[in-house]
Amino acid sequence: MPPAAATRSPLGLVLACAAAAVQAQAAAGPASAPSAAPSATASAPAAAASAPPVSLVPPAGTPPPAPEPSRGQQVEITGGRETDTDLRRQSTAAKIVIGRDEIDKFGDATVGEVLRRLPGVTTPGAPGRGGPPRLRGLGGGFTQLLIDGQRIPRGFSLESLTSEQVERIEILRAPTAETGARAIAGTINIVTREGFRRRINDLRLGTAFENGEFSPSLSWTHNDNRGPLTYNLTAGAFRNQNLSSGSSETTEEDLASGGLVALETATSQTLATRSGLNLSGRLQWQLAGAGDQLMLMPSVFHNDSRARSDFTLTQTLPPPPAQPDYDLANAASEGRFTRGRLGVQWRQRLASGARLELDGGVGGWRSHNASTRLEYRTGETTPLRRNDEENDSREDAGNLTLKLTQLVGGGVDGGDAAGGGPGREHQLVAGAEIEGVRRNEERVSLENGVPQLAEFGDQLQASTLRLAGYVQDEWSLDARWSVHAGLRWEGIQTEGDAGDGSHPVNRSNVWTPLVHLLWKPDPKARDQVRLSLTRSYRSPGSSQLIARPWVNRRFPADGPNEPTHPDSAGNPWLQPELASGLDLAFERYLQGGGLLSANLFVRQLSGVIRNVVTLETVSYSPVPRWVSRPQNVGDAGTQGLELEARFRLDQLIDDAARVELRGNLGLYRSSVEGIPGPDNRLDGQSPATLNLGADYRLRSLPLGVGGNFNWVPAYRTQLAADRAATVGRKIVHDAYALWTFSPAVGLRLLASNLVPRDYETSNQFDAASLRETSRSVSPSYSQWQLRLELKL
Repeated sequence: MPPAAATRSPLGLVLACAAAAVQAQAAAGPASAPSAAPSATASAPAAAASAPPVSLVPPAGTPPPAPEPSRGQQVEITGGRETDTDLRRQSTAAKIVIGRDEIDKFGDATVGEVLRRLPGVTTPGAPGRGGPPRLRGLGGGFTQLLIDGQRIPRGFSLESLTSEQVERIEILRAPTAETGARAIAGTINIVTREGFRRRINDLRLGTAFENGEFSPSLSWTHNDNRGPLTYNLTAGAFRNQNLSSGSSETTEEDLASGGLVALETATSQTLATRSGLNLSGRLQWQLAGAGDQLMLMPSVFHNDSRARSDFTLTQTLPPPPAQPDYDLANAASEGRFTRGRLGVQWRQRLASGARLELDGGVGGWRSHNASTRLEYRTGETTPLRRNDEENDSREDAGNLTLKLTQLVGGGVDGGDAAGGGPGREHQLVAGAEIEGVRRNEERVSLENGVPQLAEFGDQLQASTLRLAGYVQDEWSLDARWSVHAGLRWEGIQTEGDAGDGSHPVNRSNVWTPLVHLLWKPDPKARDQVRLSLTRSYRSPGSSQLIARPWVNRRFPADGPNEPTHPDSAGNPWLQPELASGLDLAFERYLQGGGLLSANLFVRQLSGVIRNVVTLETVSYSPVPRWVSRPQNVGDAGTQGLELEARFRLDQLIDDAARVELRGNLGLYRSSVEGIPGPDNRLDGQSPATLNLGADYRLRSLPLGVGGNFNWVPAYRTQLAADRAATVGRKIVHDAYALWTFSPAVGLRLLASNLVPRDYETSNQFDAASLRETSRSVSPSYSQWQLRLELKL
């Protein structure tokens, strides 16, 4: 039976066990003291409030103590809330927990900034311009992203979620039946602010400076309780302005002679502005029944964006009179995005002791994007070509989850007292889920005023229905062994209208058995071993299934394009990727806090989805065009080793400063069958990632400082026999300093990407006698942030 379940025991049992725990600890000495996470030495200022003393003397009227629990049941009584390390240690399925103290250390403005320093997490793109987080180096949907256990909707960016809205972040390296199996690389679950523990009324005012541009921001967090109502409210506003530039070089090389036959150089400069507002809340009512509650979780997010870009294109080969497609170009774009959601959760404690949960939500988003691009010859005012794009999209979604949790066999919390005994304490969970999503898109594409892709129409519609059911059991065989087993079925149906008269339908369903084992060689020691055997999958998205094409702007539809600048389209016949997985981990929890861990994993995939570029005869062009479509290309395998360490320097060296040290290293490799090596890795998987960090609170001054070093090596990916891509090395140095004027006032200085480096990528395509290569270079910049943190 999980230790957390014991906290719901009757009062008499709590008092009896507390007294026994205190006596046992006093007799055992320091070696058996429970582990504690390293102190948050550089967290934001907090009002000092000591915990009230705990009395072990029952008040008048207290019922007699309940019978002593069975030997297999673990009951832990602590003087306060469980630490992040406790939650991680007690979970049978491997889980990393990052709580408020850790989130507050660096003082990151957004969740996206927090994630990039966590174990096994990488973000694609240049520093400060990264995309969705990835686990184990795997992108493209291999990582499941959740907010409060619900999948993040399409179009939502974690950069729009402020760190103040988050209670903790959970990283599950292997899937479970309850959290879902669409997690080949793992799951990141972001848990927003929970019930009232201490009063919070925090205000943060800040500004960031990067490459000559300022970006102000504001965030406010407040919670309180009013009788049976507990509420958390968060609000944030921001205005980001970024000036960026880039260059690319495209060459064509004759493979026989090695000489260049074509050389083009393009440059770009973009000034982008993005402003937004987000509001969220969590309203929780304690109902009449013990353990019954109702919770409402509204949220609204809106942002506006504008950008203006200037381009140049220079052609060196072939020489004049040959000319490039244009010499100069400029583009302007604007966009709006609004998302709203109302989540509802109802929990009821049944007479049998089971807990019934009903979770649901309705929401949607709306977006509008418009852009204009003009291309010119040098010295001319009349454009050679004008492209206009306008896109209006909307998505509506609703979901409902029913979950039943029952603790049996321990004689506690409604279980059968007669059935107690070692190995008979089970936490049973069964659930059913239904989710519906409907998306509508209207798109207008004009070239010199003439509609493009007219035969496909201006409207695109797609709907997705997902059904799932699961059962899960977690139990302790004895003091050494715990088991977590589950079975999940999930079916997805996607229907679309591509605008060309076709109505593709894609159906898939997957059974996923999952088993997790936890073994403690010595229950009184601090070592434990985990083993997970799982099945997971990745389902194709609606945008991958709907076959409506998109024409590459660089090359108009009335002529040919190049394989390094293909058009794109969907594939309604895609099937899910399936993966069988094994995870083996060793964990050592250190005396006085901290841990050491090593994790080995293997995934064997079938039906791998990859974008394949082929030359096609298309209806929208008089000549064949290169088109990129997702396809199931075959089988693949990936393996890796992940190491993590967290401890204080004085645990390693006597009388050393209490510097908190942390580090994590991930080493990954993969191969896709049917593609020649040695770089036939899964698309986007980096071979390694490294994070090193330290935090220190000066004793002589009210100052906390810290830093982090992130490294991802350069790597090459063989995408097909004739196509490859390369990503350059990425190194990021971050640092912070927090001066605490008083428990209610702090001033924080953050520096990101202290040693900026150019970010380089390339794509290569080999034709019969030519090799075309496109290389891009994007400079990165240091960012400085100054933030005033107030506790009102």
